[in-house]
Amino acid sequence: MAARATRGLREARRAVRVLTFDPVRPESRLPLALLVATTVVLVWSGIRPFEYPTWILEVFPVLLAIPLLLITQRRFPFTPMVYTLIAAHACLLAVGGHYTYAKVPAGDWFRDWLNLSRNHYDRLGHFAQGFVPAMIARELLIRLRVVSSAAWRNFFIVSICLAISATYELLEWATALALGEKSDAFLGTQGDPWDTQMDMFLAFVGAVAAIAFLGRWHDSQMRRLHS
Repeated sequence: MAARATRGLREARRAVRVLTFDPVRPESRLPLALLVATTVVLVWSGIRPFEYPTWILEVFPVLLAIPLLLITQRRFPFTPMVYTLIAAHACLLAVGGHYTYAKVPAGDWFRDWLNLSRNHYDRLGHFAQGFVPAMIARELLIRLRVVSSAAWRNFFIVSICLAISATYELLEWATALALGEKSDAFLGTQGDPWDTQMDMFLAFVGAVAAIAFLGRWHDSQMRRLHS
């Protein structure tokens, strides 16, 4: 009986160490460092952006994600990979919100350098819209033991990412109906009649690429998180 109680106490202490911020452990410092970096970029993006209504629409997912991740960090900490991907995606959205996707200087530079027909920064954003949520969904499905079959899990991950992409396109459509020409900066179609279809296709490609190239590394990080 005493041995069982001692074993239970050790397990409880181990759980506390995993969920509590420890300035000595690099994997514990990382979320804080990413939060600070993302906050700095977000604040910069909000200083004299192209249009404040467009900025709010573009960075709204970041403003929603930061409090949610802070609330769940102790109860359900994600792997360093997922936290890093979320921070990178948040910065990508913040930059797009500051300039609008069609006017991001880096996109203009690549357009001129490669003699492209348009600024492709928004293409990168929609690729990330599949790439990053794919790893978040993968971690949730595995750690919560929602789906045991790898094939079915991958199918659900891609389906979730496509659903997110379709929902975002519906939001753009609703914004266009509500604001008319004032929504042009948010839509960023740049005259492409197939922009919606391309955006969803890139989200699909991003989801498949994340599963294919990061799956094993992700598994390794999840094992380390539970060890």
